[in-house]
Amino acid sequence: MAYQSKHKKRGSALTLILMLVVLVGLVVAIIFWPVEETAKTEEVVAPEEEVVDEVAAATIIHAGDVAPDFTVEMLDGSTVTLSALRGKPTLLIFWATWCPPCREELHHLEDGIINVYGDTLNVLPISRGEERATVEEYIAKMGYTFAVGLDGDQSAYKKYATNYIPRCFVIDGDGVVVYSGVGYDEAIAEEVNNAIKAINK
Repeated sequence: MAYQSKHKKRGSALTLILMLVVLVGLVVAIIFWPVEETAKTEEVVAPEEEVVDEVAAATIIHAGDVAPDFTVEMLDGSTVTLSALRGKPTLLIFWATWCPPCREELHHLEDGIINVYGDTLNVLPISRGEERATVEEYIAKMGYTFAVGLDGDQSAYKKYATNYIPRCFVIDGDGVVVYSGVGYDEAIAEEVNNAIKAINK
């Protein structure tokens, strides 16, 4: 009988300890759960803020600046000097074939810009840091007919920024940048269109 009594007491003690451990675990989970959620939210917001800061730091030319001059070779073998395009507005775009938002912008370019403004606007999309063969293959595959510049060594691009594409600059007839943007979506497309309209009178 004495053995059974001790066994029962041990069982009761173990059950009590297990219940206490579970209870403590639940309390800890309840206390720290909101903290974990807050941390997750901060982790999502912080990188976006960091990217905005990095983009700003990588941007050399802003609205109000005179567009730095450069000369690029085009896919057809000719050359274009930016300053020679003065007299009417110019839409300058730095892009690359591997960049999804760049591809979206180029897809919009012909119907959304070139066919709308025609000869009243110079359009100069420049491939940044890519070989001629890569650009030629992509342009042919997509069936684009507009002229494309090559900036394999990024010498033109580096006058405007140190990182991030696509980059779009709307330049007035006097060579002054009136719009400088990074990335591409519907909102940016509207901003670009409004900037062109404002100087294309």
